[in-house]
Amino acid sequence: MARVLIVGAGLTGSLCAALLRKAATRPLHLAVWDKAGDSGGRMTTASSPHNPQSTVDLGAQYITCTPHYAKKHQSFYDELLAPGVLKPLTSPIEGMVIKEGDCNFVAPDGVSSIINHYLKDSGADVYFRQCVTQINLRNDKWEVLRETGSPELFDIAVLTMPAPQILQLQGDIVNLISECQRQQLESVSYSSRYALGLFYEAGTKIDVPWAGQYITSNPCIRFISIDNKKRNIESSEIGPSLVIHTTVSFGVTYLEHSTEDVQELIFQQLENILPGLPQPVATKCQKWRHSQVTSAAANSPGQMTLHLKPFLVCGGDGFTQSSFDGCITSALCVLEALKNHI
Repeated sequence: MARVLIVGAGLTGSLCAALLRKAATRPLHLAVWDKAGDSGGRMTTASSPHNPQSTVDLGAQYITCTPHYAKKHQSFYDELLAPGVLKPLTSPIEGMVIKEGDCNFVAPDGVSSIINHYLKDSGADVYFRQCVTQINLRNDKWEVLRETGSPELFDIAVLTMPAPQILQLQGDIVNLISECQRQQLESVSYSSRYALGLFYEAGTKIDVPWAGQYITSNPCIRFISIDNKKRNIESSEIGPSLVIHTTVSFGVTYLEHSTEDVQELIFQQLENILPGLPQPVATKCQKWRHSQVTSAAANSPGQMTLHLKPFLVCGGDGFTQSSFDGCITSALCVLEALKNHI
């Protein structure tokens, strides 16, 4: 049975796992490793420590589908719309730029429910807090080392983490990446920002006419969403949840500061925008060092194959664009590269 490792439990990694399982012509052992404590990657949903039903999307807020991709990726949208994993966004988002023909969707159970849908579909063994440190070539297999736990051997490895993290890996992989590929990986750039999730007690009222708002006049805050309202979830038992996304310039300036200090700065600015907010019962501050791709790898549409026998391939939005459809495109390109090997 071929052993396949996918590094990264974000959208590209989880979708790769589901697509590989469907396309496999022989039994596959699929493993997905992620360095975080939960699935989602940049489509992560955090829960209140006081009430797991009170959640907030710390990464992607909603999914925009253009007419081009509505046609090209229709089966993917249909698959998520049918069971209600995705639903049309109907709540008011102030300042949202809407282009003709675009459709916007939200995930009622949080965006990480999309990732969990694909992981469940894949039947993969998913392991968290697995930080890969080295990849070596051992008798036509990949020996993969991590910070904790013993090394494991795989026949195929798929790397879906941000490009800078691929370049940090040690071992034989350092010499397997060609000079041209290294330059392409180094050319991938990302914006950085913080996201702050706030959880409130049941019965708390936040009286604004919108579910989300783009802010243009604040040096720190770019976007605010009343997350339960965005997803049309109103409940007397679950308190409201808020998410604040900072501007990229703020994110870059305070990238190496402590999240405690950053959280305090965001709170100060939030008071200017929404004065008199009650005290949250819990908070979650997330640093996105690699938020959205600002420049993708040139001449690597969808994926980058680092080695053929055994197969080692990279995928993710660094090879396409930071969007739901960009990740689908990459996962399909990874599948195309691997399909004769599974």
